[in-house]
Amino acid sequence: MKIVLADDQPLVRNGIASLLQARGHTVVGEAGDGQEALSVVRRTRPDLVLMDLRMPVMEGLEATRLLKSEFPHVRVVILTVSDDERDLIDAVKSGAHGYLLKDLEADQFFEAIDAVEHGESVIPPRLARHLWTEFSRQSSSRNIAPEEEERPLTDREWEVLRLVAAGHTNREIATMLSISENTVKFHMGGILDKLHLRNRAEVATWAAEHRRHHDCS
Repeated sequence: MKIVLADDQPLVRNGIASLLQARGHTVVGEAGDGQEALSVVRRTRPDLVLMDLRMPVMEGLEATRLLKSEFPHVRVVILTVSDDERDLIDAVKSGAHGYLLKDLEADQFFEAIDAVEHGESVIPPRLARHLWTEFSRQSSSRNIAPEEEERPLTDREWEVLRLVAAGHTNREIATMLSISENTVKFHMGGILDKLHLRNRAEVATWAAEHRRHHDCS
């Protein structure tokens, strides 16, 4: 994969670049702020941008929004020290495909990069729970009968949606539901189509923002 690194600390960029290159990835550009990241992406057209949140000139969230509007097919993963749930939700709203913390072990980092390369979103389980907690809180706050709600998804699709919102991979979902990974992908396709979403990150955002009275437990 061709990757751009956006972080205001050169030492951090150098360390991540060395790790990526050792695993066969190509770092095609680096940036010290969000504005520079946009310029580098325009020049290099990468597959993935690893974006820090707190940077001078232009922060990561604004850069992500602008980047996704101009290059919707470029995947952006936030790589940050912030475990604040608001930052996570704002990142996903901005179009990020994932949210990783810098305290990851190397093996966990590469597992996440591999998942992104295969089209999956990546969110640490302990943070993904914030999305699901918010989803559940909003659901329980409504006083609308289930029959008054439009429920285009099947019960199985709701199960898959719940597990995606909780940060599980296709493989984990397949194991938990005792179905194949291809079946999980089939259900994900139905979810994306029915909800008019484009990727797993948008599914997680939908789960965090929408209120539903359907029992997902």
